[in-house]
Amino acid sequence: MKAFLSSVFTVLAGILIVCSPVWAHHGASMFDMNHLISVKGTVTAFDWENPHVMIYADAASAQGNTQKWSIELRGGPHVLAKAGWSKDTIRVGDQITFVGHPNKKGLFNMRLQKVVFSNGMQLFPKNP
Repeated sequence: MKAFLSSVFTVLAGILIVCSPVWAHHGASMFDMNHLISVKGTVTAFDWENPHVMIYADAASAQGNTQKWSIELRGGPHVLAKAGWSKDTIRVGDQITFVGHPNKKGLFNMRLQKVVFSNGMQLFPKNP
């Protein structure tokens, strides 16, 4: 009986470990997918890693205060590479306009729709 209970526990623990990242994934539910905003900022970090590539930027508010933005891209490095991105696409210090779906709670983060570089070049997180 002990061996059976131990086996059941091991299987259940394995299922929980494998499935926990799926439960933790939020999708787009935290973003207002019906609206787009534009934020012009200076890149402070570009994290090229799974599950989502992230861009962090400082932007000035209308009052001149610094807002620390986090910009989530749709998908990890593999998805973005198919759309022409690389880990060197964006660099710390770049001045970029970010266009994306804002956080529903008004926090300084968005789901990226496109970036517009200072030279006018536009790049999308997946092939349009």
